[in-house]
Amino acid sequence: MRRAICLAVLAALTTPIPARSQGYPFSQRGSVQQNVALTSISVSYGRPVARGRALFGTLVPWDSIWHPGADSATRVSFSHDVLVEGHPLKAGTYSLWLLPREHASWALIFSRAVHVNHKPYPGEAREALRVEVMPETLSHMESMAIYFPRVIRDEALLRIHWGTTGVSASIKAPYQAPIPRFPGARPRRAPKASVPVVP
Repeated sequence: MRRAICLAVLAALTTPIPARSQGYPFSQRGSVQQNVALTSISVSYGRPVARGRALFGTLVPWDSIWHPGADSATRVSFSHDVLVEGHPLKAGTYSLWLLPREHASWALIFSRAVHVNHKPYPGEAREALRVEVMPETLSHMESMAIYFPRVIRDEALLRIHWGTTGVSASIKAPYQAPIPRFPGARPRRAPKASVPVVP
């Protein structure tokens, strides 16, 4: 009897436990941080997995606002004011949304509603900026990724990439640090013009 109990306990301890019961999420969290000139940009997001599914137009319907991520909404932060596709966006933290279209440009949306889930969409009243971006065909990305494929001086490209589809937005970071002044320093005065002496 004791031997049977010991064997049962041993079998229970050695039986593999499914990954989900160990607390592993289906979509792992990811983040990226990038300095563009003197501006820091950081993104925190969930990374959904394609798993052989048809994505845009099927899993993600056309002409419906979609959250590029999973679980809690994707957040992007800017330490200083920036230009996104030439449009001004104030320093701060925003949630990120997309409006995919089958035969037209997509809308990339920055919302002031930050601490929200991926559904429902917070609404147009909370939008800080909406810009148009063109989708492109890229190599396959199994887990959705947000990254910066190009950073040059005060300009960068922010890309959202899942499956074989990506959208990119240009970002310009024009902030420049003010010139420091030493305590007690007085502004320079222009030298006085010399007056010629007439004999």
